[in-house]
Formats: sequence, structure tokens, C-alpha cells
Amino acid sequence: MEEIKSTPTAEAQVPPAAEDPAKRRIASIDALRGFDMFWIIGGAGVVKSFLRIFMDPLPKGIQKQFSHPAWEGFSAWDMIMPLFLFVVGVVMPISFGRRMEAGATKGQLYKKILIRTVILFILGMAAQGHLLDFDLDKLHIYCNTLQAIAVGYLIAGILLINVGIIWQIAAIPVLLIAYWALMMFVPVPGHGPGVLKPEANLARYIDFAILGKFQDGTTYTWILSGLGFAATVLLGVLAGHIVKSRLKGGAKCGLLAAIGVFLLLSGWLWGWYPSPVRFPVIKHIWSSSMVLWSGGWCYLLLCLFYLIIDVLGFRKWAFFFIIIGSNAIFVYMATRLFDFHKIGDIFVHGIVPHLGSFGPFVRDAAALAVIWI
Repeated sequence: MEEIKSTPTAEAQVPPAAEDPAKRRIASIDALRGFDMFWIIGGAGVVKSFLRIFMDPLPKGIQKQFSHPAWEGFSAWDMIMPLFLFVVGVVMPISFGRRMEAGATKGQLYKKILIRTVILFILGMAAQGHLLDFDLDKLHIYCNTLQAIAVGYLIAGILLINVGIIWQIAAIPVLLIAYWALMMFVPVPGHGPGVLKPEANLARYIDFAILGKFQDGTTYTWILSGLGFAATVLLGVLAGHIVKSRLKGGAKCGLLAAIGVFLLLSGWLWGWYPSPVRFPVIKHIWSSSMVLWSGGWCYLLLCLFYLIIDVLGFRKWAFFFIIIGSNAIFVYMATRLFDFHKIGDIFVHGIVPHLGSFGPFVRDAAALAVIWI
């Protein structure tokens, strides 16, 4: 870890003639972010409509992976939000390192963190909180992935500026254990301590108490869950330190994979194995075990993308995802403010009725193509 700590710049395994990796974007990170965004900007619809050409209705096992569990449990669809937060963390040591090397002061970095946090919070209200309706009766203040990123980014950024990597790592179990202790030992009025029901848990109670009529009324929680959001981003920060280190490409991948397996095992033991300290895997409240379980998959995905793209050098296939990942916030907001199916229909509405079972696939693909272009 000393080698990682002392490394000032980001490194990717590229040909000797390539530019200094500290001065360019690391392709695998953009590709992974783009792969994540692909599913929620229309990719899921394209994949499902394609599969329905051959099997309609879709088997329950496949349908399950495209939906969220009602409460406890985890599906592939649950990976989207944690991976988004994780990749934000991966980028932070690289981007902050570049600014520090360019002479940025702590004050300038704090200013940037604060501005970005505020912007993400406002965009979150516009995307999901009905901000653009300009109606206080409909406004939801804190209810969106971008706002979860804002909170995680704020906490992780403060730590990144002020403490070394050892303390950044130590903050992860501190946050997760603190969240577990609060959820398990602080009594919920009218229910008592340790209650983890959709309608009754400490995180939900705090949201109601603070946000009042401005909370979204779902079983997802936000304010106290910010401890978990920060832990997810910090897991990404640790991965970012590894990616930007002077370790060889294979060693980086091995370390990422080892941490991923460790996190999966830890998440399984804490979330599913019966024990007095069990904290179930529940994405709705961003439980500590869910942070570890999803973090494990995030590490393995980053390992895979980094190995294929930056170590082995197979990049052309990832171009589609890199374009999305390089413009992630923009495309996320665009797909929540505009109906791209209506734009895509301009080009394919005449042919879709003649395509039978291929029709929905062509329509979904047209919408995604418009977004990408």
C-alpha cells in the first residue's frame, strides 16, 4: 500500500509512445461508467425487446434481474446505482491528484467540491423531484441518485483532501459499522430498536422527520443512508488509488479482483449468514451489507474492464460505451427530461407495424441511437 500512497499520477498500461496517462482519461473507467448508464438510458429496453423476439414472455429468472426486489435481496438491476457512485469515487484520486499537481489550494478544491455538490443536488431535484413543475406540493427535495452521489462525493472529497489513504480506507468500516449500530440500536418511535421493515426503520423515520411533505413517500431512504453512500464512493476512491498507482497492470487487476472477492464474502456474511449482527442486504435503505456486496461486484467489473481495455489494449469494442460514459450526467438528465422514443419514432414509426415481433426492438433501438448520436 505504500507504493500506492506515494504515487502522484494515474497510470494505465499503454504503449510506450502513448501520452502520459496522468494527462488523459483512462478509457476503462469511461467505458465502465458508460456500460452502467447504458442500461438506464434505454439499453435495458433494447435488450429485453430483443430477447422477447425469441422468448415471450421472458423467463422469470431474466425478468427478476431487470427489476428491484420488493425489500430484501439483490438483483443485477440493483447494481446500477452503486456502480454509478463507485465510478465517481474511482475518478476522484485521479482528478484531485491532477489539480493538486497543478497547484490547486485546499480552498479551491473545497470550492469545487461544494459547487459540484450543489449542482448535483439541484439536478437530482429536476430529474426526479419535480423541481421544474414549480409546485411546492409536488417538490421532492432528496430522492435521486445524483443527490446520493452529491453526498458521497462531498464526504469522500473532504477525506481525500485532508487525510492519507490509510485513513480513507479506515473511514469505510467506520461509516458502515456506525450506520449498522444506528439502525440496530436506536429505537424507532412506536416500534423500538432494530426494526427493518419497509414502513418502519430508523432511516425512514429520519427522512419523514426532516423532509416532511417534501420526501418522496417511497420505501427508499436518503439522509441517514448518506453514510452508506459515502462508503460506496470511498470504495471507489480506494480502487482509484490502485488504478493510478505504479503497480504493473496485472498486479492492479489481481489486487482489484482480490478486494472484490473479499467484499463479496464480507457482504454475504453480514447480509445473509444468520448471526446476532446480521444486517440484511436491502438496497432501499442502502444497508451496510449491500454496500459490501455491491462493492464486490463493482471491483470485479472494474478489474474486467481495466484488464481488457487498458492492460490488453482491446479498446475499439468499448467505443460505444466510452461515448456514453464521457457524458454520463448529461445523458442521464436528458433521458429524464425528454422522451427519446418520440424522436426515434420520427424515423421508424412507419416501418415498425410491419416488423412483427421485431417492431418493439427496432423502436427501442432507434430511441437509443438518437440518444447516443
